This record gives sequence, structure tokens and C-alpha cells, in this order.
Amino acid sequence: MAADAAVDAGAEHPDAAVEPGAELADADTAPAHGVGPWPGGPEAWPDDPHYDPELLANGDTRNVVDPYRYWRMEAIVADLDAHRHPFHVAIENWQHDLNIGSIVRSANAFGAAAVHIIGRRRWNRRGAMVTDRYQHVLHHPDVETFTAWARAEDIPVLAVDNVPGSVPVDRADLPQRCVLLFGQEGPGLSPEALAVAAGHVQITQYGSTRSINAAAAAAVVMYEWCRRWA
Repeated sequence: MAADAAVDAGAEHPDAAVEPGAELADADTAPAHGVGPWPGGPEAWPDDPHYDPELLANGDTRNVVDPYRYWRMEAIVADLDAHRHPFHVAIENWQHDLNIGSIVRSANAFGAAAVHIIGRRRWNRRGAMVTDRYQHVLHHPDVETFTAWARAEDIPVLAVDNVPGSVPVDRADLPQRCVLLFGQEGPGLSPEALAVAAGHVQITQYGSTRSINAAAAAAVVMYEWCRRWA
């Protein structure tokens, strides 16, 4: 498996100062982020099927937490599957919203069971920073199909939008098993999506803007779920 090209948040700042005459001979061999080859060479490699020989040999620059360093992608997904949380995330995708990738990334970070894309199948993956490789992402062509899935799974849908009647998330009922449904930047959720939801949730704001960024809103609500249940 080839190493992902995502950059760790802790990568060296481009403006970091370098002393004049500093030795840069190792610049070609040391990774800018992540970890290099497993120390000690092949003789020292761990005898564990979780590990990827290619990553052990060449280093692991993927944006993964330390316990998953050098692991095969399939092994990481299997380990995540063993302890994913029982909440799902759904996103309407009628305008190819750039926030979808960021929401997928947050869903991975907070351990969502799955992400559901409603509407257009194609979505902008740049913001996901390749986390969609580790996160289950399902597609539903329309709200009706998505609703049928939720009913079959007997899982309530909670619409997140600051519409009349929405309950602030800190006081809202967030069941352990639920789907958090998010709309698009600007128009928010469609009337069809709002109509099928079992409840409506909003995020309390204190400034002049009517709404906050969709990806930021999704992260706030997912964190609130984890604060209560994780």
C-alpha cells in the first residue's frame, strides 16, 4: 500500500527559522511528517499481520494516530470497525458542497458508524484528507431512499439547522443511536429533509451572522454526542 499524501497537522511550519550553515544533509532521507523506516531494518520488523512491509521499509507519512503507524489500511479499518460509535452522519449533496470532505474527516475523527451522502454521488474529497479510505461512506440518491434506510434500521434522524422550533444542541435529546443530518452551506437542509426528521437541532450563536460553516457545525454536534456517550 502506498503511503497517503496527507500532511499531519503537526508538520513543521514553513516559516520556521534555520540557522545559517545548519547541516541539511539528512533533508532527503528524513520525512517532513510522520515516521521514517522502522529502525533496525527488516531483521527488526514486528511479526504482526497488522503491519505493512512497504511502510515498514519506506516509512509512514499518512495522517494517522501513532498506534496505527505502519499498519495496513485494511487492518486500520477493521480495528475501527470494532469500536465505532453508533451514531451516523448524513449530508445532503445537491450543489457539490466543499464542506462534505471536511465533514467526512470529522466523522472519522469522532468515530461515526458511517457517513451517508444524499443526492449527487460525486462529492469533493479534498477536505477529507483521505480519511474516506478509513470511513464507511454510503450513497442515497434522494431523501426518500435515505429515509427508507433509516426506518429499516429503526434509527431516528435529527436535522441540524437553525430553523424555527430547533432545540439548542446542549439541551436537545441526542439518542445513542441516531443519524445527524446536515445541509449545505447557504440553503441548509431541504424542506424534504426537515420534514422527515424526528427532531431539529441548532447551535446557539452569539454574533451577527445567521449561520456558521457547515463543516464547523457538524464538528460541534458530533463532539456534543461524544461528550455524552463516548
